[in-house]
Amino acid sequence: MFSKRAPLSQHQATVAVFASPTSWIESDAVAQCHQVAALDGMIHVAGMPDLHPGKGAPIGAAMTSTVLYPFLVGSDIGCGIAVFPVRLKRADPEKLAARFPDLDRVPEDDDPAWDVVKGDVPAGHLDGLGTVGRGNHFVELARVGSVLDPGHASRLGLAAGDLVLVVHSGSRGLGERILREHTEVHGAGPAADPADYLARHDEAVRWGSLNRRLLAARVAHALGFEPAEPIVDQCHNLVEVRDGIYLHRKGAAPGDGRDVLIAGTRGTPSYLVAAHAGPDAGHSVAHGAGRKMSRADALRRGKAKHTVEELRRTPLGSVVVCGDRQLLFEEAPTAYKRIEQVIADLVAHELATPVATTIPLVTYKTPELPKEHRRRRGASR
Repeated sequence: MFSKRAPLSQHQATVAVFASPTSWIESDAVAQCHQVAALDGMIHVAGMPDLHPGKGAPIGAAMTSTVLYPFLVGSDIGCGIAVFPVRLKRADPEKLAARFPDLDRVPEDDDPAWDVVKGDVPAGHLDGLGTVGRGNHFVELARVGSVLDPGHASRLGLAAGDLVLVVHSGSRGLGERILREHTEVHGAGPAADPADYLARHDEAVRWGSLNRRLLAARVAHALGFEPAEPIVDQCHNLVEVRDGIYLHRKGAAPGDGRDVLIAGTRGTPSYLVAAHAGPDAGHSVAHGAGRKMSRADALRRGKAKHTVEELRRTPLGSVVVCGDRQLLFEEAPTAYKRIEQVIADLVAHELATPVATTIPLVTYKTPELPKEHRRRRGASR
């Protein structure tokens, strides 16, 4: 870990990055941490080992302050990762990939997946409910690989070879609307009415969790197994009030006694960990591998090395369902840091204990286009 104090007019805010000297941490991301530390009311900024630059604020950071800053949470309020148990006798990636529903479209009114929606939808926001979204969001069928803490895995009902569904999605347009309405008036400034923002924020967090359940239920019905409650569901874009202090998390998962799925890439394992981070780390852990390339760089470099068809199958033998050619390159495994290094840094700083790995079988990003349509668009490269 390395740290530095950033001077403020009335107090000193601290910055600590929980990464080893060999970890890839961009200087721009560290600079953003110090820029945030210079904001009025900031107390401490904790960077996770997946730290990387974001729009105006670092991603992979937990930031405490006496002042509530909506832009430190960002537009995808409530984004998180949930893990659901799967009961299937056979798991042929190619056959199952072909059966995934179109998760870009809201489910039909008679879709049985709606049964998981109990009571009113948070904020009454129906637009986009049951859809996965773009960017780094995904739905992944995976199998449990290495069990690293058998006792903890058993308590979660997991054993090597079991199948799970991993869902990474957020509040879609709801969170974006909440942030936009704030920034149109206040820009990157603090919330004028923290209680009002928190009430709307909490609805978006609940919406994101509901959306993950609905997505999982849609896949369950399509693949032929019964929907189940998640064994893990942690949000990593949110603000929490602790002892009167605002703890903003942007791409950082709650790490105070929680079970967290830290996402690798579609071509690498992910890690389920038992998190036990303290105040120095903002009671948080990493949420994923973290980008090491911008989307533009990943697109440019990927096109020089790979064809689209090559990216539809990973070295693990898993299948990638993605009809968006550009997104295939932007989200290629090489665009991300090594998940093993991120986990090693968390362990070295005593922030988390690995429980098990999950190995991708099918990673869903967007629906596939018909082959003839792909050919018309010249998608062989």
